[in-house]
Amino acid sequence: MRAADRFRFALGALAAYPVRTGLTLLAMAVATAAVVVLTGLGDSARRYVVEQFAGLGTHLLIVLPGRNETRGGPPPLLGEVPRDLTLDDALTLQRSRAVARVAPVVVGQAPVAHGGRLRDANIIGTTAEFAVVRNLKLTAGRFLPAGDPHRGRPVAVLGRTLKRALFGSASALGRWIRIGDRRFRVIGLLESTGHAFGQELDEIAIVPVASAQKLFNTAGLFRVVVQARSRKAIATAKRNIEAILAKRHEGERDVTVLTQDALLDAFDRILRSLTLAVAGIAAISLAVAGILIMNVMLVAVSQRTPEIGLLRALGASTAEVTRLFLTEALGLALLGALLGLLLAFLGLALLNHLWPDIGFRPAPWSLPAAAGVALVTGSLFGLLPARRAARLDPVAALQPR
Repeated sequence: MRAADRFRFALGALAAYPVRTGLTLLAMAVATAAVVVLTGLGDSARRYVVEQFAGLGTHLLIVLPGRNETRGGPPPLLGEVPRDLTLDDALTLQRSRAVARVAPVVVGQAPVAHGGRLRDANIIGTTAEFAVVRNLKLTAGRFLPAGDPHRGRPVAVLGRTLKRALFGSASALGRWIRIGDRRFRVIGLLESTGHAFGQELDEIAIVPVASAQKLFNTAGLFRVVVQARSRKAIATAKRNIEAILAKRHEGERDVTVLTQDALLDAFDRILRSLTLAVAGIAAISLAVAGILIMNVMLVAVSQRTPEIGLLRALGASTAEVTRLFLTEALGLALLGALLGLLLAFLGLALLNHLWPDIGFRPAPWSLPAAAGVALVTGSLFGLLPARRAARLDPVAALQPR
């Protein structure tokens, strides 16, 4: 029997039992779609997190006051902060040749008022370097001016939401606002660019670091953001930062230096592992669908015993009957896999409509993997019914029941 004849025979057999065939196709399609959609969710989430971190800037190191280390004794188990990071500490880091820019950061919350309108907002105190380090863009005006960081000029840059809350559609540039008990002149407006240090940038005001220290009555810094000169210089910059601050802090290594690459690698490993775990769980459903195909084919063998006996009586060999039933099983698996891929693309399109910022799409490897597993599952679980059909005695199969 030619391959085309075998294929037409399998299609005719499947079409003869539409309900049974439809339910089997649905099971295989749902299993295939589950693999593609779930792996797509994990891979898209991993890609989104990596892109968000990359958007914070390049070659970054974040210096935190205090050293994260475990120690004995009663809780808390985290080491205490021996001393604050100061503005002079941050400026001293510029001595390292591996460091390109340094942006000290003070974070706090204060009421921001203008013309009878009041809104509580997050305040970031920093320097002109912060815009370059953090890849900030402005829609109007300019960022904080360069100069001596110890001199806090009364200027501010507003996020989009905060500007709208205080000024509405009116222009804010050159206008005066009150932050806490101090007055600041608006010199720039930020473009919407996401988050920084857990703060929504649309709802913040950025002021000079010295002004923020006076506003919040603190000499310490929340963080110091450092940009290395290149990716290769990150490790050198980290060593230099630790050495410089240890020298300033009387030999105490009392800071923690986090690198952007280390954070990215950690998130990437975690999300990749979760994606593979979810894919493994979803793949179990393909095995269940394969078992369903086996059961359907076993029922088909019992229902089509006279047909099998007639084939054998007409000269069909054991191998030919085996190939016929394997073609049916593979046909079910292939059609189910194709339908599942269609369902997966529809599901991911719906997710993109609901959450367009993430950009859901299937993992490149999931499409051939899901289809391949579906075909392998169909062939493996279709083998037993095919062999049972091939072993039927033609004389016994043709006897009336």
